[in-house]
Amino acid sequence: MVDRLVNSEVNARRMANVEQCFGKMGEPLAQFGRVLVGEGVLVKMCRKKPKQRQFFLFNDILVYGNIVISKKRYNKQRILRLEGVQVEDLEDDGASKYGWIIKTPAKSFAVYAATETEKREWMLHIERCVSDILERGNKQAATAHAAVWIPDGEATKCMVCGKTQFNLVQRRHHCRNCGRVVCGSCSSKSFRIDNVNKKPVRVCDHCYDSLSTSSPAQEGSEPKTGNRLHHEDSSSDSEDEANGSGRSSNESRPTFYREDVQQPAV
Repeated sequence: MVDRLVNSEVNARRMANVEQCFGKMGEPLAQFGRVLVGEGVLVKMCRKKPKQRQFFLFNDILVYGNIVISKKRYNKQRILRLEGVQVEDLEDDGASKYGWIIKTPAKSFAVYAATETEKREWMLHIERCVSDILERGNKQAATAHAAVWIPDGEATKCMVCGKTQFNLVQRRHHCRNCGRVVCGSCSSKSFRIDNVNKKPVRVCDHCYDSLSTSSPAQEGSEPKTGNRLHHEDSSSDSEDEANGSGRSSNESRPTFYREDVQQPAV
């Protein structure tokens, strides 16, 4: 199905529509050999709370953005290259159902579908696209992935010292190595984690000790001081300052354009 759609007029129209929905601030998506495999709304677990995001699955990239006007306008475009993507199933936990983790070297996060069937459709199509692109390029799957950040609301106090209570004065921070929510005193140092950022990033004291032991000669590790600390943490979540969390019952199901993948049973 993908081979038949490559450079077809119908695929070109679909990609042009996606580009138009992101407007001038989005990156051009039309590329030789690229095919739009599917699209739909998922709830992304962001730092502060779950929020709706529109996702577009291509045969080589996964694109998502904030929903400004449903099916018409999106912003804050993010592009993940599938050769570095891995999906990991999440068990249902209370009200948090039909979720899985999208892991990449630079960023990892949980997403949730509206039903079990939609979850399986998404995971199946993503895994198939990743497998195809690795096989075509004779590449190995990525082995290093960024930690999934624990949401702010799940930590009322520092997850390292267990003492500092978070409030307006004691701000929450995230360790880029383990994803835990920590206080400033327990994350005063930084360390360069190459798959996350080429510059040193905030890590908790436990991870700093572990990373320093395993890579003692690494350059660029340094303590964090002053306003630079706050700027780094606030900018990292700029994509999440947008609209609503849940998915309405009348949202349409995701659309997939590949017919060569067996659909999961309802």
